[in-house]
Formats: sequence, structure tokens, C-alpha cells
Amino acid sequence: MSRIRAAYFDPDGARFGIPTYWWRGAPPGYATRRQLTAAGLRPGGQPIAAQVLWRGVGGTRTAYLYRVDLAAPKRTATPAQRAAIGKALTARRTCRTCHQVRPYFIPRSLGECLACAFPQEDAA
Repeated sequence: MSRIRAAYFDPDGARFGIPTYWWRGAPPGYATRRQLTAAGLRPGGQPIAAQVLWRGVGGTRTAYLYRVDLAAPKRTATPAQRAAIGKALTARRTCRTCHQVRPYFIPRSLGECLACAFPQEDAA
């Protein structure tokens, strides 16, 4: 075991307060938020169970781990929520000036579509 790995190995949590492992050294049964999301799970309100420490750009980096057996399935949006999201995305593509739905999101800095914001370029 290298010195760097040994510096971050604390499975009892005596030194860091919670069980700590080195990069790719965590035992099975723990996962990061991204790993849980990829598996269709979420932490579900459980506390941080362990951490992974490694040397990275700017110093020591940390990734928190959660227990997979306590993770809950991801929640799915209801049909009403999906409809609201669809309306909101359509509103972002609708020009306030000409009221046309464009195939791109209207820039907030302009407040209108590119054809209305720059009519001289559209005519050329």
C-alpha cells in the first residue's frame, strides 16, 4: 500500500470522523450520488455513510458515499409536472414580439427572436 493510500485509509473513522477510503478503495455497498443516479436510485434522506479522499488539482478532493441498501428509487415526474415543463420550454421558444415559436430558445438578453431583434440582417 502506498503512502498516499495509507494517508487516506481510515475505515473506522477515528481520524476523519467518518469511514474514509482512498480513490477506488471503497468496499462494495457504497456509492456516490452520481453512481446512485446512474442506477436509478437517490440517497433518500440518509446521512453520509463514508467518504473517499484523493489528491487532486487544488489539494485534497472528497467524494461522499451513501449506502446502496438504504437508497430509495428515483422519483418520477407526474403527468401534470411533465405538462408544466413542456409549456415552460415552449414559452422559452416563443417570441414576445411576433408570437412565433422558434426552433431555438429566445435569448434573455434580447427578449425577442433574432429576426425581430435584428430586422436589417434578416432582410439582407
